[in-house]
Amino acid sequence: MKRWVGVLALLALACAAGAVAETRTAQEASVPGASAAGRAAQTASALTKETSPWWAHIAVLASSDMQGRLTGSAGYQKAADYVAGRFREYGLKPGGTDGYFQPVDFEVQVVDQARSSVVLTPPTGAPVTGADLMIMSPGVQQPADLKAQMVFVGYGVHLPQAGHDDFAGLDLRGKVAVLIRGGPDELSGRLKAFASAEELAPLLEARGAVGLISISTPGRQEAPWTRSMTAGAQPGLYLSDPSLRRFHGAFFSAQMNPDRAELLFSGSERTFAELAALAETGQPLPVVTLKTGLEAHVAVTTGKVTSPNVVGVLPGSDPTLAPEAVVLSAHLDHLGTGAPDNGADGIFHGAMDNASGVASLLEIARQLQRQHARPRRSIIFLVVCGEEKGLLGSRYFVGRPSVFAGHIVADINIDMFLPIVPLTRLVAYGDAESSLGDLARAVAAEHGIQIVADPAPARFIFIRSDQYAFIRTGVPALMFEFAAAPGSPEERTLTDWRFLRYHAQQDDLFQPVDLAAAEAFDRFVQDVLLRISDAPAPPVWLEGSLYKGR
Repeated sequence: MKRWVGVLALLALACAAGAVAETRTAQEASVPGASAAGRAAQTASALTKETSPWWAHIAVLASSDMQGRLTGSAGYQKAADYVAGRFREYGLKPGGTDGYFQPVDFEVQVVDQARSSVVLTPPTGAPVTGADLMIMSPGVQQPADLKAQMVFVGYGVHLPQAGHDDFAGLDLRGKVAVLIRGGPDELSGRLKAFASAEELAPLLEARGAVGLISISTPGRQEAPWTRSMTAGAQPGLYLSDPSLRRFHGAFFSAQMNPDRAELLFSGSERTFAELAALAETGQPLPVVTLKTGLEAHVAVTTGKVTSPNVVGVLPGSDPTLAPEAVVLSAHLDHLGTGAPDNGADGIFHGAMDNASGVASLLEIARQLQRQHARPRRSIIFLVVCGEEKGLLGSRYFVGRPSVFAGHIVADINIDMFLPIVPLTRLVAYGDAESSLGDLARAVAAEHGIQIVADPAPARFIFIRSDQYAFIRTGVPALMFEFAAAPGSPEERTLTDWRFLRYHAQQDDLFQPVDLAAAEAFDRFVQDVLLRISDAPAPPVWLEGSLYKGR
C-alpha cells in the first residue's frame, strides 16, 4: 500500500497555512450545556461511554493518535487498518482489490495563500485585494493566472425543463460565473440540488466559462468564515482519473467572503445585500451586470497520494439473491490538523463527522455476523476515503466497483447523524426518489420514529454525502439524520452543534451524546438494511425521479 509520495512538504505547508483559526473562549464555555450542571452531566455520561461498543470505536477513531484522519495521511491509514481489523474479526470477506483495501489514486493540491492573490477592480476607486476576499478551492485543479470578466448567473440553476434557466441569454465564454447559493422557492429542493450537482459543471465547461465564484448569504452560513478559511488552507484532492472528476481540466473555483461580496456588485443595478435578502426568502434573482474586474494568481504545490477505501462483504444466504448486494456506507476521513483553537489541541477529531457513522457501520456488521439467519442478499460494508474532499472515495467505488459490479441494488449511508438529542424524528435524504422512502417510513413506524421532510433544503445535504455518488449513477440510496420539532430545545441543540462543532476541533471525544439514541438508530438502520436485503424484489425508482434510468 503506497503512502504519501513526495507530499510531506504539503502537509507542513498546510499546517502553516492553517494558522487562521476562529477565536473562542475556553472549550467548555463555548458549547451548549457548558454550565456546571452540563459539565457534571457529561462527566456522568463518560462512565456510560466506557460500556458502549459503539462509543468504543469512536474513542479509537477520534483519538489524537489518528491525527484527524486526513485522506492519504498516516493517521487515516491507522484508522483504515483499525476498520479492516474489525472486518476481519467479524468474519467479513475481503471486498477490495488488495484484501479489504481498494486503493484510490489522488492528485494533491495545496493553495499557498501567502503567494496567491486576488485583485478586484471596481468601476470607480482603487483596486481591492486581501487574503480574506475569497477562498480558492484546493479541490479543483486551479489555473496559475487568470484575468477575466465576471458574469452574474443568479443561483446558477439551469432547468429549462422546469421553466427556470439562470443562464438564458448569457455569454460565458472566457468569463467567471458568479452565483449565490440556493434557488427560488418555486423549485423543489430536489430540483435545485440536481441542478447544482449535475447540471452546473457540465454547462459551465460546455459554454466556455473559465471559473466559478459562489457566495453564501449571511443568513445561510453554516460556519464562521474563519473556519472556512482554515479548511481552504488544507491540502485539496481530486481524482487522478480525469474521467471521474467534476471539472475535467484547470478551472478557477472560489468561495467569496459574504462580508466582502458587495465588491463584486460595485456600480451594478443591485447591491449584494438586496440580492441576499431575495435569496434568503426564496425569490427569483434579477439579471445584474457586473462591472468589477477580476485578476487572480494562484500559487499551488502539488503531489500524488494513494489512500484506501475499506470494503468487507457479508455473503447473502439466498442462491438467487446473493449475487445482488446492498451497500452500507460511511466515510472514514476527516480534516486532519491545524492551528489549535483556544483550549483545543489542533486536531480535527471528527467524532460525530464521521467516526460515529463508521462506528455504527461496524456495530451493525458485528450484530449481523452474530445472527443465525443470514441476509438473503449480500451486504457490502463500505468505508470510504475522500468524502470531505468532494465524495471522492465513493465516486471512485461507484465508478470502479471492486465487488458486485453492475449488481448493487441500494445504498444506505451513515454520515454525521447527530445522536445528541432523543431519537423521535429522522430526515431520510433521497426518500422522494425511490421505493426506499416508503420502506424506510414503514420501518420507522415500527420503531416509533417519524420520517420528516428536510427542514433546510437550501443546505443541499441530499447531494453532500456519499449516498449521492450512488444515486447519481442510478442506484437508489438513503441517508438518515436526526431532526427535531420546529422551535423545540432539541432543534436549538442541533443548530448550535452545527455552528459550534461542525468541521471544528470541538467535534471531539468530550462532547455530550445520547447513547440510547445512538443505539436506537443503529437498530433502525439494521432493520432497514435487512428489509432491503430480504425483499423479493430490489428497490425501484419512482416515476418522475430525476435519476431514473441513469
